[in-house]
Amino acid sequence: MALDYDTVKHWAFPDVEQHYTDKDTMLYALGIGLGQDPLDTRQLRYVYEKDLIAFPTMSVVLGYPGFWMRDPRAGIDWVRIVHGEQRLTLHKPLPASGRVLGRSRITHVVDKGRERGAIVVTERTLHDMAGDCLATLQQSTFCRGDGGFGQGDAPPEPLPPAPERQPDLQCTLPIAPNAALLYRLNADPNPLHADPGVARRAGFERPILHGLCSFGVAAHAIVSRCCDYDATRLRALNVRFSAPVYPGESLRCDIWRMNERELRFAVRSVQRDVVVMSHGTAEVTP
Repeated sequence: MALDYDTVKHWAFPDVEQHYTDKDTMLYALGIGLGQDPLDTRQLRYVYEKDLIAFPTMSVVLGYPGFWMRDPRAGIDWVRIVHGEQRLTLHKPLPASGRVLGRSRITHVVDKGRERGAIVVTERTLHDMAGDCLATLQQSTFCRGDGGFGQGDAPPEPLPPAPERQPDLQCTLPIAPNAALLYRLNADPNPLHADPGVARRAGFERPILHGLCSFGVAAHAIVSRCCDYDATRLRALNVRFSAPVYPGESLRCDIWRMNERELRFAVRSVQRDVVVMSHGTAEVTP
């Protein structure tokens, strides 16, 4: 069954109300590598219940509508999908625990051609129970086996590339060998990140790390180097996923300061010397 443009573009998502606890907040932070130095109290505030703060990229796992692309009605070859881009704008601080409402819609279905796949862009807004918007998320999913359906939308405005000069800052963070198994407990049970057989059928040598876990690691690097671990200063983060990340690697984040608030960044696997995240942009408050 081929991807059906009209069905996917007008996919009806129910609102998702989610209650999360301090334990969920700490599990997310541990999943993106915070707390590896238990003596660093700047990190401890995200993984310990005393004066707990939610790391802001936790927004990406809240109000999640589920693995809807696995539904046969969409006609998507779900085994071959990968995360293409993630964009996040933060409007208000995320409480350490509480109840939120996620509202999702499809904004773009892009046909890249029969041999080149398709891109499906899902927008989700996250609200507190008073109705205030906490975050706006835009996720681009690259459907590698689903191009050539003959109609589609223009792609979103592209993210800018990194400057052609040496980075102003760098931060290298290790990825635990069991990081994907830990991170999948937050929201994404796709077996691509746990089952070696599924990973091989998808064309990977072994299970890969979730794109959103890599996204959180990039945010961790930026908050570490540019915000002195005060994650409330992070206001936006956008990135393109350019290559898979394998658990057990180390990631080096190269950061360029464009002005007082705007950053650009790229992330490289140290062991393979491969750029795994490109076209990164971030906004921080001074």
